[in-house]
Amino acid sequence: MTYLSPMSESILTDARIVTRDGVVDGTLVLREGRIADIQPGASRAAGAQSVDGDYLLPGLVELHTDNLEKHLTPRPGVLWPPEAAIVAHDALVAGCGITTVLDSVAVGDVIAGTQRRRSLEVTPVGLANALRHGMLKADHFLHMRIEVSEPDVREMFEPFLDDPLVRLVSLMDHTPGQRQYADEAAYRRSYQRRHNIDDAAYEQFSARRKALAEQYSQPHRSWMIALSRSRGWPLASHDDATLEHVAESVAAHMTIAEFPTTVAAADAAHGHGLKVLMGAPNLVRGGSHSGNVSAGELAARGVVDILSSDYYPQSLLHGAFLLSRPPIGMALADAVATVSDVPAAAVGLHDRGRIEAGLRADVIRVCELDGLPIVRSVWREGRRVA
Repeated sequence: MTYLSPMSESILTDARIVTRDGVVDGTLVLREGRIADIQPGASRAAGAQSVDGDYLLPGLVELHTDNLEKHLTPRPGVLWPPEAAIVAHDALVAGCGITTVLDSVAVGDVIAGTQRRRSLEVTPVGLANALRHGMLKADHFLHMRIEVSEPDVREMFEPFLDDPLVRLVSLMDHTPGQRQYADEAAYRRSYQRRHNIDDAAYEQFSARRKALAEQYSQPHRSWMIALSRSRGWPLASHDDATLEHVAESVAAHMTIAEFPTTVAAADAAHGHGLKVLMGAPNLVRGGSHSGNVSAGELAARGVVDILSSDYYPQSLLHGAFLLSRPPIGMALADAVATVSDVPAAAVGLHDRGRIEAGLRADVIRVCELDGLPIVRSVWREGRRVA
C-alpha cells in the first residue's frame, strides 16, 4: 500500500551502492518512486546530491518485531492510545532504516493477566487509522503469532481473517518443558523470580499449561495450517528444537524457521529449504539471552538466511554488518540480503529488498562510526522519510 506521494527524481552520487551482486562506486537515480538507474562513477547532473562516500543499501525488511507491543503497553497496567503508540513505533523503526515492517501481534499467551489480548483488539484499528491518514514513514503489515495452546485462539484470530495486512503467520507453543523452554528448571527459576510466586503456585501454572497444550496444541496447529494454505499466507515455525519439530514444519509446508534453538534443528531446517531466521540481538550480544544456540555460530555454519531485530530495532542493521566481518566474513552484499532481499521474498514482497532498476525506491544511506553502522537518511518509494 502506498500512502506517500513519490518524489519525481533524486540523484544520489559519490556512493558505495550495495546491490545484490556486490558494491558499486557510483550514482543511484530514483524516479517516480522507483529505482531508475545505477551508474558507475560520479554524476555531474544538475541537482545531484553527494552522499560523501557513504553506503546506499536497500531499505531493511523486518519480519518479526515486538517493538509495537512495547509501545502499546509501556508499563504493566498501562495501555497507550493505539495510534500514538503506532506512530512512535513507526518513527523508531524508520529511523533504524526499516522501510518495511511486519508488526508481530501475539494471538494468545501462556501467562494469565497480560495485556496481549487488549493489544490484539486495538492494533488492527489503530494501524488501519494510521495508514489511512498517512501518518507512517515505513510500510506496515501484520505477522500473526499464534499461541496454539490458547483455548480460544480461533475466536481471537477471527477479526483478522480478511485483514489485507496479514502477511505472515507463525505457530508458537511456549508450554514449559519444550522448545524455547526445554530447560524447565531454568524457566521455572526465571518465572518464579519474575512473578514472585512459590513452588506450589508454579507447579499449578505448569500443570495447567501442559494440560492445555495436550488438549489444544495439535488441533489448533492443524486448523491454522489449513487456513494459511487456503489464504496463501506464508507459515513460520517457532523455536524448533529437535529433528522431530523440523519434520513437522516440513510436513506443514512451512517456509520460515524462526529462532531454532539448537544447531541440529537449524541445520535440518536449512537443509530442507526453510529460511532460517535468527535474532540480530543474539548476534550483536554474542549469544542468546535465554541460553539457546548462538546466531553467530549458526551464521558461521552458513545456515542463517534472515535476521530479525526481534525486541531491539537498532540491532537489524548492526547485525547485518557484523555478518560481513570476521569471524563470519560474509560478503557485504550477502549480509545485507539477510535483512532486505531474503525476508522480502520470503513473504512474497518481490517489489523491494534490492537496489535494482524497476524496484521500489526504498533506500537507506549508511555511514560507519568506529565500526558501528549509522543510518543517515531513509527514502521510502523515493521520498525522504527520515
